[in-house]
Amino acid sequence: MKNNSILLEDKEYEIIEDVRDGLDLDELKNKYTDFFYPYDYIVGDWAYGKLRLKGFYDDKNPIKKDINNIKNLKKYIDENCAFNCKYFVVKKVYKNK
Repeated sequence: MKNNSILLEDKEYEIIEDVRDGLDLDELKNKYTDFFYPYDYIVGDWAYGKLRLKGFYDDKNPIKKDINNIKNLKKYIDENCAFNCKYFVVKKVYKNK
């Protein structure tokens, strides 16, 4: 495991962005559920002192839609998150078998 990676329920994620120290590992672990297993990315943002999580798929993933395509992350942050909020992005690490 690399220094910029974390484990969530035995799944490894790489920290892609940590804007304004938005990544609180304890809060992420408390909010993380099996709902997020299929997603390639997890985005967490802070609103009113609470962490919100959303799953996104890689642009190459065939099951992605515009609403959960990581390519549209900036639009999501601009339109759905508090102005100038703290947020983070983690990407699932796939192991070659």
